[in-house]
Amino acid sequence: MTQRAAPISSVEFVCTLASGERWYVVRTLPQRELHAARQISNQGFRTFVPRYWKNRRHARKVETVSAPLFPRYIFIVVDRTRDRWRSINGTLGVDRLLMYGGEPQPVPHGVVENLIAAADLEGNMRFDFDLKEGQAVKVIAGPFAELVGQLERLDDNGRVRVLLEILGGKVRVALPQGLVAPAPEVA
Repeated sequence: MTQRAAPISSVEFVCTLASGERWYVVRTLPQRELHAARQISNQGFRTFVPRYWKNRRHARKVETVSAPLFPRYIFIVVDRTRDRWRSINGTLGVDRLLMYGGEPQPVPHGVVENLIAAADLEGNMRFDFDLKEGQAVKVIAGPFAELVGQLERLDDNGRVRVLLEILGGKVRVALPQGLVAPAPEVA
């Protein structure tokens, strides 16, 4: 079952916390992160499900899908003095709200905010590396995953052109910048 990459809530809406609000962690049932986030959002809570692009292989097919960065965990904004947070544990798709001493355990300040800052509007993490033309790069997802090539060009639209060696020949490929990372140095 493929989980859609539809945004649960916009990043601008999620990032601003009012006085008394904190981020908390909800553990979900296996592969139910987006469903649980949608159900929690229907109760009036704000959620954030950080995701990343990964390759999925099945039945001789390879496809790039958006997958949860932290499988079985999502983030939720709660004001414990105002919100009826106990209802979260009875929500479809939720295993439990992480607790300590009978109270929800808040996420340290800045952790979720930094994740949101590194995500696009759909919640997919952008791994913005300091890339330079001419350096060796590795494709991290997509049909050319795991191939190493030379970065030929960066553009202002978030795309890169990479020269890959495939089957003994050189091929130029245009990719989203988020799908390439600096290649590890070979000793």
